[in-house]
Amino acid sequence: MIQKWYDPFSVGEWARRTFSFLNLGFLIFTVAFGASEFRFDWCEKLLGTYLLTINDLRPETGALWELGQKTSNAHNSLNKIITQREDSKRSVQGADSFSKLVESLGSGEWVTLEKEQFKQLYLSLSPGVGRQLIDPSHLVWLLNADTTDRIFCEGMAEGISLYFIDSQNQVVRQIDLKKKTIVEIESGNAAVQGGLSQMEAFSSRIYPSEQFFDAMVKLPPEMISELMVDPELLLKQEGSIQRVGIWNEADGGYIKLGFEFEYRGETSVLIIQAREWAVWQLSLLLKGQTP
Repeated sequence: MIQKWYDPFSVGEWARRTFSFLNLGFLIFTVAFGASEFRFDWCEKLLGTYLLTINDLRPETGALWELGQKTSNAHNSLNKIITQREDSKRSVQGADSFSKLVESLGSGEWVTLEKEQFKQLYLSLSPGVGRQLIDPSHLVWLLNADTTDRIFCEGMAEGISLYFIDSQNQVVRQIDLKKKTIVEIESGNAAVQGGLSQMEAFSSRIYPSEQFFDAMVKLPPEMISELMVDPELLLKQEGSIQRVGIWNEADGGYIKLGFEFEYRGETSVLIIQAREWAVWQLSLLLKGQTP
């Protein structure tokens, strides 16, 4: 067998070559490098620091980056929705009127409204005004514990929708409130400047106050209470009533009556709600007919 010139000629020479200072130093360095990496993970940390340093210089492309970006956007959107939901819930819980309730909810947003809070909002309205929202006797039934389990309030484009839901998750009653209607309800039928003649809906059905009240007192007492559902509003108004007008159409079983007041040379009209059937009986008397 031919021996190559660089092969060792003896076992001792082979051992000296194998365990030379250079080889032993390289072995010790390799073992120390591996042990330190397993113990301190300094390679990953060093690489991470480097990548973070050049992060702005690297192109933001690739499937992984796009997936991470979409995930981040989804988390941000979810956090925003949760925050808005919590803000809406706090605003609804702090609402002391139906108008503030509407302002607290955007279109498509919803919260659960406590029955006690709804009752307080309803009781904040005057009796005659509250009837425009829902009949109080019906509300007593709805707020009974065995009838309604919770009230679901949903924001709509033009107002809110209230759902009275029982324990079987069935809608017992739904009330849709438009912003315009709520403003009219909570305004307490405040008087508006001007006279009845300027309101087209009252034209041809305007009577002097003496003629109106003379006809009204001829009605049975129980009918007068349905005609003057909220007389306290008239008593609070300053000035004297000159004329009374009857609205030309009914809405939900009610007809508006307009009372024209004169105070210090200025006229204003206060509009209240009256039962349709009671107004019909009154109209017969005003026309000189016996009801």
